[in-house]
Amino acid sequence: MANLNIDSIKDRTFDAIVIGSGISGGWAAKELTEKGLKTLVLERGRDVRHIKDYPTANMYPFEFEHRGELPLSVRKENPIVNRCYAFDETTQHFFVKDHEHPYIQEKEFDWIRGYQVGGRSLLWARQTQRWSNYDFEGPARDGFAVDWPIRYEDIAPWYSHVERFAGIAGNRDGLAELPDGEFLPAFPLNAVEEYFGKQLREKFKGRHMISARCAHLSNPQPIHLEQGRAQCLSRTLCSRGCPLGGYYSSNSSTLPWAEKTGNMTLRPFSVVHSILYDENKGRATGVRVIDSNTKEDIEFYAKIIFVNAGSLNSNLILLNSTSSRFPNGLGNDNGLLGKYIAFHNYSASISAEYEGFKELTTDGRRPTGGYVPRFRNVFRQETHFLRGYAAGFSAYRSMETDQSGFGTVLKDKLLNPRLGPWRVGSHMMGETIPKESNHVRLDSEQKDPWGIPLLRISVSYDENDRKLKKDYHEQFQEMFHAAGFTNIRPHDQPRAPGLDIHEMGGVRMGKDPKTSLLNKWNQLHTCKNVFVTDGACMTSTATQNPSLTYMALTARAANYAVEEFGKKNL
Repeated sequence: MANLNIDSIKDRTFDAIVIGSGISGGWAAKELTEKGLKTLVLERGRDVRHIKDYPTANMYPFEFEHRGELPLSVRKENPIVNRCYAFDETTQHFFVKDHEHPYIQEKEFDWIRGYQVGGRSLLWARQTQRWSNYDFEGPARDGFAVDWPIRYEDIAPWYSHVERFAGIAGNRDGLAELPDGEFLPAFPLNAVEEYFGKQLREKFKGRHMISARCAHLSNPQPIHLEQGRAQCLSRTLCSRGCPLGGYYSSNSSTLPWAEKTGNMTLRPFSVVHSILYDENKGRATGVRVIDSNTKEDIEFYAKIIFVNAGSLNSNLILLNSTSSRFPNGLGNDNGLLGKYIAFHNYSASISAEYEGFKELTTDGRRPTGGYVPRFRNVFRQETHFLRGYAAGFSAYRSMETDQSGFGTVLKDKLLNPRLGPWRVGSHMMGETIPKESNHVRLDSEQKDPWGIPLLRISVSYDENDRKLKKDYHEQFQEMFHAAGFTNIRPHDQPRAPGLDIHEMGGVRMGKDPKTSLLNKWNQLHTCKNVFVTDGACMTSTATQNPSLTYMALTARAANYAVEEFGKKNL
């Protein structure tokens, strides 16, 4: 019999293991530890502590060597991540660089990642909208994907649960297609944004422009102060990390909360290789980890495992978790693991000018703008394409500088710009249809430095995406004309899938184990103690920013897991 280090095994055994510390992983950690479960949180990247590890949060532009811009050499070395709007000299330390963690693009795909404690919750755009029943019913009604195993009423209480804790600013707009939530005061729209909203209400039935709901503390409540967070000051330096905790991140909110319980063990530098499966017990028993620094192979054990590594990495881990029972990946009896990947289509925008309100301008900043909820195919199929799009909208007063002349005359003009017209703009957020051909899989030969197969990504746009984009341009040109905007310019923005940073699917929820991998509680159909609650679980994408739904699904599944754990069903 082998010599077993019993004490070591005991030290590596927990009630629950959470893989990933980002938006959904942080919520899994909070819910599980609050309910008394000893929980190990594994993060492949370095530790990032709230406030202490935000090195650029309070730096002035002149304190950066390049005033916030990246040198040409850095941009050339990182052609993928350099396309991300938030990647610059002030934030680059929170992004994965292209050469550090390669992947294989069978079709062009921009995979934007943040490998550190907190993950991309430090970098997200913080826009939060609930889904409605029209979204959960979409696949069944419109004949694509598979039917969601839940409806809005199943998740509504959990939306409320996470909204109250995270802090969501917004108005109660009374829209069936975009349910109201537990809101802090909304950030106000400016005069031209209000004007555009009024024009839509008056001239276009069923179309609205509202203050975009966002995860910022406009008016902190006792629960937020108890977390150690403070009011958002609209500095708009969010991607550097907020020392005030003015916006929701795992680092400022859920992870410190979980740590206070005394039930959380956080282990950074832990690259998850695979999930361990015991064929005799018929369940997962733990996780195999490669220490990212030492390359040491370590196993940790638990009765509950939450997979929250980020959509594509969660697919990777499950695909790499092979056994005699699951030769093609954990839970993958139907061969659908890694398939039906979807994303959001951000490849169109439109701009214009407005000559009104010349007596007004804007003052200060805010962390959000306007939002146009989806108005196409909401209540019935009315177009030649499936589903639809939401859109952002914003307006600002431009400044014009006369650059004629020279010497002191030119200097005086440059130092004294004058107000120009209002400029308005919108960007599309289109729903894409999950397709079997859009997939990820493991490469059979190439591996990363930790011995894990590289991920092959094969994801692309389709004809529905092109029809949807054309309709967005047509509809917004019509709405801009009706509002009296001028110099209207539609823009096609060539960008690969992935740059929206809303990749979803591959481990989709459903009612039937033959056509899905997860049940209504986010459990693998064929391995009940493994839960997947990040973007990988999504059956369809809707048009809303997805993070709030990940949080709600995670809280719901974690509380169910605790109940089942107490009944000894896991």
